[in-house]
Amino acid sequence: MHIIIKGLKEFSNQYKKLIGASVVVGFMAALLGVTLKHITEHYEDILYNRAMANGLWLVVFPFFGLTLIYTLRFYLFKKKENKGIKEVFDSTTSGKPLPSYKIPSHFINGFLTVIFGGSTGIEVSTVVSTAAIGSLASEKEPFIKKYKTELICAAVAAGITALFNTPFAGLLFAYEVISKKSTRPLAISCLIAAAVAYGFIFMLDEEPLFAVRIVEWHLHALPWFVVLGVLAGLNSVYLTKSVLYFKKKFAAFSNNYYKIVVGAAAISIMIFILPQLYGEGYHALKVSIASANTLLLTPFVAVTLFGILLLKPIITSITLSAGGDGGVFAPGIFIGAFLGLFLAISLNTFFDAGVVPLNFMIVGMAAMLSASIHAPFTAMFLICGLVNDYTLFLPLLIVCLVAKYTAQRIYPYTVYTYVAK
Repeated sequence: MHIIIKGLKEFSNQYKKLIGASVVVGFMAALLGVTLKHITEHYEDILYNRAMANGLWLVVFPFFGLTLIYTLRFYLFKKKENKGIKEVFDSTTSGKPLPSYKIPSHFINGFLTVIFGGSTGIEVSTVVSTAAIGSLASEKEPFIKKYKTELICAAVAAGITALFNTPFAGLLFAYEVISKKSTRPLAISCLIAAAVAYGFIFMLDEEPLFAVRIVEWHLHALPWFVVLGVLAGLNSVYLTKSVLYFKKKFAAFSNNYYKIVVGAAAISIMIFILPQLYGEGYHALKVSIASANTLLLTPFVAVTLFGILLLKPIITSITLSAGGDGGVFAPGIFIGAFLGLFLAISLNTFFDAGVVPLNFMIVGMAAMLSASIHAPFTAMFLICGLVNDYTLFLPLLIVCLVAKYTAQRIYPYTVYTYVAK
């Protein structure tokens, strides 16, 4: 007993400052994530409805949003571009701290990008800004300075937990994508931060983003789920290569004004053709989820779904290349859902497969996200948290693995890991 008590005291003395920092970081990251989520949803809904009522706003909003982002970057944020999750990788590998201005920079720019129609999401903006919180916290005490990576991962885990109502996704994302290694301090820090974040959103009674009720899934659908995984892998490569291609093309512009004009014009045209592409696209997903099981494959529906799968990677790529802040989290979820829906209603129409389109939408979200960021377990738990249902756990696990390895086999990089040669 004496040995146990002594060991506990040594453990407490060694990690008490790290534990305290993890609590603070977890709360601040959760607060930032929840705040950004709610204000973005609120103002995106207002501006989207305004744009749908008067098409002229579809021209004004993207141009105004990109112009405002560039103006703030020039006058307020040290004239430096945001590089997304790569900034977090650079900090954890080089030992350099993330600048504190990254907190308001990604928060504000992510918010402005989405509400004014930029076809991406706030997830990556949340990841980088919360990572900057963790980096800043590590600089406050000499003892915890050596735990910078741990606190960055803890903050990211808390931010993802707050966005998607699931600590499992936050913890797995911190491990699969950010650290890719496990140590005792990392586990302690991430567990505490994710628990604090989950307690915070539980206290706020946060609801899942998509309210669905999955009754069952049929074993005979499993081969078709595998097909969905392969298709998601292929589509993720299309998304990744689109982002890399357009970033290279827009980098060739000598004047930022040209980037704004060309980018805003392209975004406006594509949103005019398919309003579902506005912002995160979650408004369109909610409508489609509600009608998925009764949707018929008419020519109009087929053209619409094909157009979404074709144009979403392009509009996302242009949004990011023209100066918008975000990543492939929300686009991956969006594309995967409509890919699953398109496959399911096609199977039911041409092969009388008897599959449930809603199930394919949910599994498609996870499959596409898994393939896009090469993190199958993060994607699986994230989507389960997103719909607050674990009925599809087995097909999600299988399809996420199939999608990831299909994508990796074709193209070994993601938009976060690619290094220009």
